[in-house]
Amino acid sequence: MKLLKELTEAFGPPGFEDEIRTVVLRELKGLADDVQIDKMGSVIALKKATAGSKKKPLKIMLAGHMDEIGFVVKHIDSNGFLRLNPLGGFDPKTLIAKRVMVKAKNGKKMHGVIGTKPIHIMSNEEKTKMPQLKDLFVDLGLPGNEVKKNIEIGAPVTLSQEFVEYGNFVSCKSLDNRIAVWTLVRALQKINGKKLNSDVYAVFTTQEEVGIRGATASAYGIDPDVGVAIDITIACDMPDISDHEHVTKLGSGTAIKICDGYTISNPKMVSFLKKLAEKKKIKYQYEILPQGGTDAGGIQKAKAGVPVVTLSLPTRYVHSVVESADKKDLQATVDLLAAFLLEAHEGDFSYS
Repeated sequence: MKLLKELTEAFGPPGFEDEIRTVVLRELKGLADDVQIDKMGSVIALKKATAGSKKKPLKIMLAGHMDEIGFVVKHIDSNGFLRLNPLGGFDPKTLIAKRVMVKAKNGKKMHGVIGTKPIHIMSNEEKTKMPQLKDLFVDLGLPGNEVKKNIEIGAPVTLSQEFVEYGNFVSCKSLDNRIAVWTLVRALQKINGKKLNSDVYAVFTTQEEVGIRGATASAYGIDPDVGVAIDITIACDMPDISDHEHVTKLGSGTAIKICDGYTISNPKMVSFLKKLAEKKKIKYQYEILPQGGTDAGGIQKAKAGVPVVTLSLPTRYVHSVVESADKKDLQATVDLLAAFLLEAHEGDFSYS
């Protein structure tokens, strides 16, 4: 869990993924035949098919985004309090009384806290109103002139939280989607040295949280035969939520996505993954997500179109600083992805 801890505690809102990219490049040493950084800042690691393969290698694009939900500073008042513009989707009630990191002009990160009007002086109407982002501010603990000397408009901001293990779970900020970064690295390690009949492009993408931008650009450059996104999905297996609303359950295995708000997974890829999981005795479940999407939504629209599927990690408390997942589901995701990379050339994912 050391690598996952490093990744989730690192700083990397959309468009500012530099810190994560550095870790990725370090971890890829010895795992790929070629590593490039494209014009959107995504890292593309190519693992070529083993020489002597009888069939033309299948070109597989894997995608896991490096960015996390975050903010940029949009205003600094005379007293040094910051107002924020979101990069990604937030539920404002999860932000109250949280710690943040703000990147200063010199590149160093400054600690801050998110504050709001104290309940002691709220009117009865204010007490019953749902908080909005405009009601919140960041306090850096410095006078206005010091803040303005160190922070500029557009400075990136992320939430701050330590990675912990509790029970069978891990919990942290930015499990969405550093788990994909971790999974791609672990899967490449697992297939390293084994016979590979496909060209695997493992893409660590940028700016997914603001519109699947990095994956869309990378897919146009790669023009893959098939695409697999790795991401989290919601697990609502908790009190006061009906069974049919659970989407996924923690501990029930990796999730093979049927559809979400952006994609309908290629049915043949879904079937192939199901049979592969059963053959390898890897625990799995199906996922249907009513809203939201993954990098698969960008890959599928590249050029003439690409068959895609998503492998998802069931996660509770998504888009908060206590995102939680079961360690067994983490490993199941790695195992099924690695098995797919070794056997995907045997599949037929066309609609003909």
